[in-house]
Amino acid sequence: MTPENSEESHPLLRPPGGGSPCGRRVFLAAFAAALGPLSFGFALGYSSPAIPSLRRSVPPAPHLDDSTASWFGAIVTLGAAAGGVLGGWLVDRAGRKLSLLFCTVPFVAGFAVITAAQDVWMLLGGRLLTGLACGVASLVAPIYISEISYPAVRGLLGSCVQLMVVIGILLAYLAGRVLEWRWLAVLGCVPPSFMLLLMCCMPETPRFLLTQHKRQEAMAALQFLWGSEQGWEEPSVESEHQQLSGINAVMFYAETIFEEAKFKDSSLASVIMGTIQVLFTAVAALIMDRAGRRLLLALSGMVMVFSTSAFGTYFKLTQDGSNNSSHVDLLVPVPAEPVDTNVGLAWLAVGSMCLFIAGFAIGWGPIPWLLMSEIFPLHVKGVATGVCVLTNWLMAFLVTKEFNNLMEVLRPYGAFWLASAFCIFSVLFTLFWVPETKGKTLEQITAHFEGR
Repeated sequence: MTPENSEESHPLLRPPGGGSPCGRRVFLAAFAAALGPLSFGFALGYSSPAIPSLRRSVPPAPHLDDSTASWFGAIVTLGAAAGGVLGGWLVDRAGRKLSLLFCTVPFVAGFAVITAAQDVWMLLGGRLLTGLACGVASLVAPIYISEISYPAVRGLLGSCVQLMVVIGILLAYLAGRVLEWRWLAVLGCVPPSFMLLLMCCMPETPRFLLTQHKRQEAMAALQFLWGSEQGWEEPSVESEHQQLSGINAVMFYAETIFEEAKFKDSSLASVIMGTIQVLFTAVAALIMDRAGRRLLLALSGMVMVFSTSAFGTYFKLTQDGSNNSSHVDLLVPVPAEPVDTNVGLAWLAVGSMCLFIAGFAIGWGPIPWLLMSEIFPLHVKGVATGVCVLTNWLMAFLVTKEFNNLMEVLRPYGAFWLASAFCIFSVLFTLFWVPETKGKTLEQITAHFEGR
């Protein structure tokens, strides 16, 4: 057994009484790290209010047409895919803390480039930089939080990663109602700057320090985080289903569907969707350590199966009821006064969409990021997590860029029924292959996969 594996096989501390740690600085450290996902969410949500603002801009300010607007929204996922690879390399070499500090640089630089943009290429370059930071933050923050947490609160704190992401999205939506795109980019510099200041005061994770054979520093970090060295802890596949469930596609067509249901204020519709995400992600965080990961994943998947099926049914009924054409273009303006039948069907779509967002937020939104940080042993965590993040963001790019083409081939109802099939697969995958990690130490989880 190598020294690194040896560190994974023995608890960091195991006091005679086996009592639970009671320190509170671990929550402060988790909050500092979670400002990375908050910045990540703000970067994702930025495009929604910024694109309409940039479409209205006139020279000499940069202007977006349909093609450049599509790239403006999607290029952040390509940057995030590259950030996942970079983060996987950094997290094992520079450490968790330094990796989080590093990701603040492209966040601030990216938003600064957008603020100063004089043409479309500067806008896309700024988005690419913020995407790179998103990829690093989405990989490193769950690892850092998982490794500083004790089992009793690991589910709660780990779920806060996704909670901060959706809060960041909601903040972008709310701020976008009153700020133009340049000032909105200036606001985007605030969370990563605050994160830089806080993380400078936080310790490296005890587990990473142990892999570097710095046991005394690990004990000091544990003392800082838990308030005592009397506690226990060990040093210590699923993210593509997030995108295949159709989450990006549903969010992409949210504005059109709300308009058809007579929600004329599209920015208000975005705020409503963001609020639903925040509410149910918070619920998931509160019940995660009681209900368990597998139950919430299965429940979440079943809700998404029902809602995407209803969503597909909506498109089938509206297509058959209009002109039986072979293609329905959801991007064309809807009639100002739709007939009562179409209004009723639109409300079916609104209901199924809200249900889908709620279902995703309670399980498949936060839990894959948590499990990713729990199941991999230390000696492969950087590489394995990097592969997961790379896969997630590449799937996000494909869904964002190609879903409209998929709907042309399968028609809208077929595309969403395909998403429903992927959701069924996610439920079966959870029931047969996902282990329960609730209340287990990272050492016990590693032992499960190693057959010990």
